[in-house]
Amino acid sequence: MKIVNNKKLILASASPRRKELLSRLGIDFVIEASDAPENAISVEPNDVCRELSQIKCNDIASRHMDEEAIIVSADTIVTFENTILGKPQDEEDALKMLMSLSGREHTVYTGVTICSLPNGAKTTFGCATYVKMYDFNKQEAIDYIKTAEPMDKAGAYGIQGLGGLLVESINGDYNNVVGFPLALFVKKMKEMGLMC
Repeated sequence: MKIVNNKKLILASASPRRKELLSRLGIDFVIEASDAPENAISVEPNDVCRELSQIKCNDIASRHMDEEAIIVSADTIVTFENTILGKPQDEEDALKMLMSLSGREHTVYTGVTICSLPNGAKTTFGCATYVKMYDFNKQEAIDYIKTAEPMDKAGAYGIQGLGGLLVESINGDYNNVVGFPLALFVKKMKEMGLMC
């Protein structure tokens, strides 16, 4: 993989999981996290994550308008019964989230925005993955919470870590659940003529 015309690629995210996934492509990139307020007008989860990715992208793009750069931003949302499950506020909140997911299916949405500068060509797209959890008990959830892994994860679990032991099956892109639909990203970059 290579970026066309050696444009600078900027990942508008501080997520270590997105950094790790993008690194797999063997391309150079820099990280510049957005600090723009994440206030979405949309209400549907798939629309919310796409809108938030646009907000982040626009924030970083505004700092690099005259440069040869590609801005990539993403936002991942975990939903259950059409309710957005963010990062848990505390251990009690994490336990509530995990027990609501036990034995049930939920959806992970990621919205991604790619903007090519200086011309401003832009695309925003979404990806959905359906995750079915094993039926686990309260003590198993508490033991998992004690590892601290759930505390900085939307939906209170990380599929790439110990949280993967709670997952029975997935339907869709595994990397999307981690936080970035890598294959779809590469496809969109090629469609925009930004990667070969």
